[in-house]
Amino acid sequence: MTVFFVGAGPGAADLITVRGLRVLESSPVCLYAGSLVPPELLDSCPAGARLVDTANLTLDEIVAELAGAHRAGLDVARLHSGDPSVFSAMAEQMRRLDALGVPYEVVPGVPAFAAAAASLGRELTVPGVGQTVILTRTSARATPMPEGEDLATLSASRATMVLHLAVQRIDAVVAELLPAYGAGCPVAVVARAGRADELILRGTLADIAERVHEAGVRRTAVIVVGRVLSASEFPDSHLYSAARERACGS
Repeated sequence: MTVFFVGAGPGAADLITVRGLRVLESSPVCLYAGSLVPPELLDSCPAGARLVDTANLTLDEIVAELAGAHRAGLDVARLHSGDPSVFSAMAEQMRRLDALGVPYEVVPGVPAFAAAAASLGRELTVPGVGQTVILTRTSARATPMPEGEDLATLSASRATMVLHLAVQRIDAVVAELLPAYGAGCPVAVVARAGRADELILRGTLADIAERVHEAGVRRTAVIVVGRVLSASEFPDSHLYSAARERACGS
């Protein structure tokens, strides 16, 4: 018996990986975050599968479900939105499973920031403009941020920044980023990336908060900040340059 932590993707049912879908189709138990995972995915579960919405469960209750399936010899698909390596609360579940001797595997998924970039039609690493992406969040109503990971400190590099779980604090986010990035820095907010009801808001640090408030965006959104969002004049990548030395096949 194995617990499979599966990245369900950013919300569109067809953005789960082939491997993730196969796990879902073969697991007699599925734990999922009902507020984030598309309900259509559950149609892929085996007939009669035990489906458990974890939205209102505590960590102990979730682990009890996983341990119970283990005792019964049943594989579990533990669905997390996006990719479970980022802001998924997977680490504390694995720590408890380690203590209980319950085996698990991780199946990666499409992260929200990648879906947002796709919807924006933008590469987040543009030659000569931005080659670093910072993935972060804010600490309101969540675990406090570690020392040195506040937005003011992170923004000093002026690297492309993607903020999860932060759109409800858009005014505070703007205030903290303005000194480093400047009022004219491009910003995009992508809500429900990849879904039929996707919403994209574009602007700058000077006006993005107003646009977010007008649209009523409060959750399931990422904020992308950086010059890559409007870059048009930049050098071609060295990857495909004619001047790049390439190995010849034998």
